[in-house]
Amino acid sequence: MKTRSVKLVIALLAAGVAAGCATTQRPVLYPNPHLKRVGDATAQRDIDDCLRMAESSGVAKSDNEVLKRGGEGAAIGAAAAGVGTLIRGGSVGEGAVAGAAVGGVAGAVHGAFRSDLNPTYKNFVQRCLRERGYDVIGWQ
Repeated sequence: MKTRSVKLVIALLAAGVAAGCATTQRPVLYPNPHLKRVGDATAQRDIDDCLRMAESSGVAKSDNEVLKRGGEGAAIGAAAAGVGTLIRGGSVGEGAVAGAAVGGVAGAVHGAFRSDLNPTYKNFVQRCLRERGYDVIGWQ
C-alpha cells in the first residue's frame, strides 16, 4: 500500500507542477510607430531575444509561487489527514501520505494561478525592448 501511495504522490505533484509551468507571460506592446514600421513578426523575435537575454543574465524568471504553495499545501494536507486518520483509526502514515498528495497538488495549482514573474525579470525585458524602440504596456 505504501508504494502505491508514494507513486500517487509523485504523479499528482508532477501534474500540479506541470500545470503551473504551462503558464508563460509575454510583454504586450503598444502599437507605436516603431512597432508599425518593423511589424509583428520582427517584434516577436525581439521579445524572444530579450526574454533569452534576461534568462542568460541570471535573472530569475519566476518567484517560484508554484513550488512554495505546493509545499505549503502538502504540509497542511499531511498534518490534517494524519490527525483525521488517527481519530478514525488506521495507519497515520498512509493517511498523511494521501493528505500530502492532495494538499500538494491543490497548493501547486493555486500557486500556478497566482504565479507572477519576478519584477526584476520584467524590468530587464521591458528595458531591453524600450532600448529597441518598443513600448511595453503590460504582460499577458
